[in-house]
Amino acid sequence: MKTKKITTLIALIISCYCLAQEKEKFRFQNTKLSFEERVNDLVSQLTLEEKVSQMLNSSPAIPRLAIPAYDWWNETLHGVARTPFKTTVYPQAIAMAATFDKNSLFKMADYSALEGRAIYNKAVATGRTNERYLGLTYWTPNINIFRDPRWGRGQETYGEDPYLASVLGDSFVKGLQGDDPKYLKAAACAKHYAVHSGPESLRHTFNVDVTPYELWDTYLPAFKKLVTESKVAGVMCAYNAFRTQPCCASDILMTDILRNQWKFDGYVTSDCWAIDDFFKNHKTHPDAESASADAVFHGTDIDCGTDAYKALVQAVKNGKISEKQIDISVKRLFMIRFRLGMFDPAEMVKYAQTPASVLENTAHQQHALKMARQSMVLLRNEKNVLPLNKNLKKIVVLGPNADNSISILGNYNGTPSKLTTVLQGIKEKAGPNTEIVYEKAVNFTNDTLLVYQNLKNQYAYEGKQGFKAEYYNNKNLSGEPEAVRTEPEINNFWQEGEVVIKNIKANQFSARYSTNFTAEKDGSVTFEVSADDGYRFLIDGKQVINAWDRNRWGEKTFKLITKKNTVYKLVLEYWQGEGKANVALNTGNFEKTDSKKIVDNNKDADAFIYVGGISPQLEGEEMPVNFPGFAGGDRTSILLPKVQTELMKALKTSGKPVVFVMMTGSAIAIPWEAENIPAILNAWYGGQAAGNAVSDILFGDYNPAGRLPVTFYKSDSDLPAFVDYSMDNKTYRYFKGDPLYGFGYGLSYTSFKYDQLKVSSKIKKGQPVSVSVRITNTGKSEGEEVTQLYIINQNPSVKAPLKSLKGFERLNLKSGESKIISFTLSPEDLSSINTEGNLKQFSGKIKLAIGGCQPDEKNEIKNNIVTQIIQID
Repeated sequence: MKTKKITTLIALIISCYCLAQEKEKFRFQNTKLSFEERVNDLVSQLTLEEKVSQMLNSSPAIPRLAIPAYDWWNETLHGVARTPFKTTVYPQAIAMAATFDKNSLFKMADYSALEGRAIYNKAVATGRTNERYLGLTYWTPNINIFRDPRWGRGQETYGEDPYLASVLGDSFVKGLQGDDPKYLKAAACAKHYAVHSGPESLRHTFNVDVTPYELWDTYLPAFKKLVTESKVAGVMCAYNAFRTQPCCASDILMTDILRNQWKFDGYVTSDCWAIDDFFKNHKTHPDAESASADAVFHGTDIDCGTDAYKALVQAVKNGKISEKQIDISVKRLFMIRFRLGMFDPAEMVKYAQTPASVLENTAHQQHALKMARQSMVLLRNEKNVLPLNKNLKKIVVLGPNADNSISILGNYNGTPSKLTTVLQGIKEKAGPNTEIVYEKAVNFTNDTLLVYQNLKNQYAYEGKQGFKAEYYNNKNLSGEPEAVRTEPEINNFWQEGEVVIKNIKANQFSARYSTNFTAEKDGSVTFEVSADDGYRFLIDGKQVINAWDRNRWGEKTFKLITKKNTVYKLVLEYWQGEGKANVALNTGNFEKTDSKKIVDNNKDADAFIYVGGISPQLEGEEMPVNFPGFAGGDRTSILLPKVQTELMKALKTSGKPVVFVMMTGSAIAIPWEAENIPAILNAWYGGQAAGNAVSDILFGDYNPAGRLPVTFYKSDSDLPAFVDYSMDNKTYRYFKGDPLYGFGYGLSYTSFKYDQLKVSSKIKKGQPVSVSVRITNTGKSEGEEVTQLYIINQNPSVKAPLKSLKGFERLNLKSGESKIISFTLSPEDLSSINTEGNLKQFSGKIKLAIGGCQPDEKNEIKNNIVTQIIQID
């Protein structure tokens, strides 16, 4: 009996061994080995051509080694972006910076990584790992310094201060990458390394040269922290050149600093198409072969965008780079994939168990609302106009952002199942007997709007009024339509999962609408198309509107000059991904707004709420935009467009309270509004819950406490040349003038008092310093406060910022409640950068300032700051 048991046991062991051998066909699949051993084994089995193929962002499969295809390019700037699945969309990055809450940012990144894991798990299950925006390598955060408010991509950053960007970037990376000792939850990527902040139109050719002081004082601190302390998995090198070398092949940035000084062993990707810039735009290299070899030699492991790196095969054969150098990059790339658990059984990787139910779950949606509330900055509230009474009889809501779903989502965004515009939020929040009147009134830069006309009777197809509607069970109009019917007009809206027609639900489908439009008179008609996802519009076979691949514009229009009785063939094509679906075709003509008439028609209004500012439709990355004040994604003026100010001037003549809700991704100069509009709320691009957050603040269900992460200047004359990367007279750290609203500024519905500042008067060099202060809510309502600690150099012979943020904390206090808050200043915090770029601790007197704003804030906040001089010996 005993012998039989032993025989059975041996057989079982042999069976398990054989199964393991079958499953682990290659040594690199042996999970008992270290990642390093497995990576070395895998790479040793690759041919040169296969190695090079893995250095493209879209890396093909290698079937003979069971290596799946993988696309490295993914985004999660403020929620998982651009994926075909619905995801939670948090406030834009600049808005999250305005929360001054590192814990909220950590949680947002943690939640985003969970949603990303759920999406990746879906991709693995369906064999879609080769698709862009489904992977686990996220090219974020953007920790460039927002040095100039004209930069359209500044909205993607954490503001103008190196310390704030460092702390928030650290929280994001740690939240995204997780705390598992073996596996990454997701891989973050610090970008764009390193001296990069516009102009957008010059980024492919621009050469930057800053002093060692400015490099290390302003442009490198956030990157240094994320690389050396946060252990970020990746870095993206920038398009532009630094001291004549493209950033992705910079001796100083890539070799001396990143790899040698900071000992970075993660992967580096080029910004997309940046390698092509070497030989096409910078003209520093003759061809793709030399450019690619130089980039890899400097440690750029991935070529994103094109196939420049394919020339590496020939570069090796021609002796321009060794295959061993190629191996270094390929090993770094596979190390990231192994750390993400891509080559291990799902049961071994806890993150691989993440279910699809985490997508947009309740906790994530609640956090999106929380961060939207936290981000909003109350700039002005004269005579306590806010909060408004919920039971006002009539509220008039106006402005281009009042009902604009594009503005609240920012850029590099995902698509949520549900979002709330400001108009929707106000309607939901106001009392049941409150009349809400809405008029767009003006566009961002002009006051001529499309006034709709009902022209349904002029549409006909095959003798029937309306449109031929063809619906396809795919997103690209391929094959035969699943269903065909006649529809009287195109004005469709379907809830998520709702049946569109037959077997088609309101996701992953496409449609084509065709009709003949007969003009009733000579003149013109403007067609306006809007849709949730992609669309294109054709007249007589000619494409006149195209938002098929990247619908960032919402509705788009085309003006047709008509001749009486002429028939025009119209075709509208549309595709929808996940979630709710909508598509509409409207017609009308443009008319100029009569502001006086709006005021006269609403004399009985109790309040006017104007929702304006700017939009991601105007500012962003390399955009085909050319309106007054805007060019190519950047801004040519920081002034609020004149047409908006003129409308608010008209509203002010009503004598009724006027509230200005300003949406923006950057600082806007509003000198007239700051003197004349009693209540101004800066709402940024607040994410999916922006409308709810705005209405919560306007009606007093939430007490605002957001702070500005950038300086709001008074005018364009405050700004040096946009192409000047020196920091002289830029940002709160070096600006010598008086800003309209300073960095760190923000009001509350309650008040706070600071006292009992405690710190040693004499400090020894090399020792940390403990600082504490008492904060008391002296107002009548509960509220949050953002406490900020600054140091001010008192020795004019020492090169240093005028003042520098060195600590911040967000806390909640009930009315009458006091709390003690403490900070610890490290020797590095009490140091400055010398002219050679080296850190040197201060000597002599230093001034500390702690309060709810920066020292010397011109907008008076009583009892809101305390100071003390300390001596460093």
